[in-house]
Order: sequence, then C-alpha cells, then structure tokens
Amino acid sequence: MNRNLLRSRLRGCYVTIPTLFRDDDLSVDLEAIRRHVNFVIEGGITTGNGVILAGGAAGDFSTMSLTERLQVAAAVVQEARGRVPVVLGAQSTNTRELVELAKGAEKLGVEFIQVSPPFYFAHTEADFYEYLLAAASAADVGLIIYNTFWTSYSVSTELVEKMKQIPNIVGLKWAMPDKGNMEFERVVSQYSEHFSIIDNQMRFVVSNMLGACGIEVHVCNYWPQWGVRVWQLLQNKQYVEAQQELVTVAMPFMALWEEMEQYTSGDGYLDKLCMELVGLDSSRCRPPTRDVRHAYRERARAMLVESGVPNVAR
Repeated sequence: MNRNLLRSRLRGCYVTIPTLFRDDDLSVDLEAIRRHVNFVIEGGITTGNGVILAGGAAGDFSTMSLTERLQVAAAVVQEARGRVPVVLGAQSTNTRELVELAKGAEKLGVEFIQVSPPFYFAHTEADFYEYLLAAASAADVGLIIYNTFWTSYSVSTELVEKMKQIPNIVGLKWAMPDKGNMEFERVVSQYSEHFSIIDNQMRFVVSNMLGACGIEVHVCNYWPQWGVRVWQLLQNKQYVEAQQELVTVAMPFMALWEEMEQYTSGDGYLDKLCMELVGLDSSRCRPPTRDVRHAYRERARAMLVESGVPNVAR
C-alpha cells in the first residue's frame, strides 16, 4: 500500500451517496445508484477534489445485509470507472464482518474503508484498537476512522496518537463533542500532517486553515457544483466567501435536518428528498426510518428555493 498516494487522493468533498431502493419492495436499486454516481461525477466531483462514500450512514448501511453492502460498493466502483476514489462504509458491531468488508473492498477495487467504533455495547478504546488491527491486517486498503461519538464513545486524542502506529490508517473523518475548549481544532492542527482529515463538524474555514484536506458535504448529493465551488474557495483561501456559502446553503439544510430528527431517526432522508425535488432518482430510507416525503416535501422545496438551488421542481 502506498500510503502517501492514498492520502493525496483523500481530499476535497467527501460525498456520502444515499442507497436508493425500489418503492414496491425496498430492494436495492443498483441502476438508480449508478445514475446517481454519474450525476455526482458529471457535477464536478472527481479525483483531486472529492471522493464518494458508498454504504455509509446516509447510505442505510445499518439496514443492509453484508451482501447488499458489497453489491452497492461494486456498482459504485464500476460506474465511477476510476474517475473518483471510492470509500466503502464498513461500520459494524462485528469484527468478523469488518474483516469481510475489508477483504471485499480490496477485491472490488475500493481504495478506502470507513471504520467507526462499534456501537450498542460500551466497548473500550483497547477493544477498538484491536478491531482496527484486524481490519488493517485483513486487506490492503486505506482506513478512514470516523469518530461517531453520538453512537459510541468519543475517540480520544491519546487513541489518535496510538493509531499512528497502524500504517493503513490514512484518514480521520472528524467531529468531537464541543465543550468550548477547542477540542476539534486541537486534533486537526496536531494531526493534519499525519492523517488526511475530513471535517465532519461544519467548521470548514477553520479546519482548512489548520490543515484539514476535506469537507463532508451532504449538499453535493443534489448540487455537486456547489460543493466544488466551496472547496475551491477554501483552496484559494477565500474564507469569507466560503463561510457565506455555508450560511446561505448548508446552514438551512442542517436546520431542517435537525427539525426532521423529531419526526424520525436515521440518515440520508433529507438528501433523498432534495434529490427528488431537483428531478433525480430517489427513494425513502428503509424502516425503521419513516418515510419523510409527504410530511416534509414542501418544507424542503422552500428551503432549496431560498438557498438558490437550481432546477427545483415547482
């Protein structure tokens, strides 16, 4: 594994594409997923300014079988055709399943897997470290550590330091509980020279100034050109303009998502609704996430129009 090469390819807009399902039986719609991959790439997300994550949280990983997760990854890799790096969401409560996902990713030509601390049981950091070693030993792929502190414990700075011993770990998709002590900024500034850090805390301007090399952007699922524009502003150090874009487009999206969390739980449901409203393939999420389309279609439409999103269906 060429660690430096992988790090150089893990940058830009980190686009978590939703897994699309057929409405009649909620089976995976691989053809619709292929079309969406093309839409994102044709919208400007390519090697050097972005990556695509298949089967992450917004990709309904928790409702899919191991076979389905690998089928989705295969479809994404095949449709990407080397135009953009692909990441496989490998979150699991089961080390044996994690190993199978890592091996499957390597076989399919996936460059990275995204790994989070196991959830449900209160595992320790020592448990997680062994979990990471198992994944690193199983396959020649880059590991991106996703700090999902809202579903499990928060990865400590001490563990991040220890993870430097595992060569396969090339990236951190990073967010932290915020007590106002600059915890997030401390990790970004301290470890950006060793790991490719993807900002998952919407502090794109600050994290870019401190050395982060990527931004997690849901908006790219329905407006990839916007994500490319924000990334270019950050690269050009046009920080005032980048922050204005976040306030105008990303902040209303996140505010509506926060409101929708009182209606259902899960991830990706607002992405999918916005995709529908700009004329793309879409679907509901699998249960237990409830279908949000009827309850929130008009609210989402108004949010998109006010944010200046083009091609919104009237």
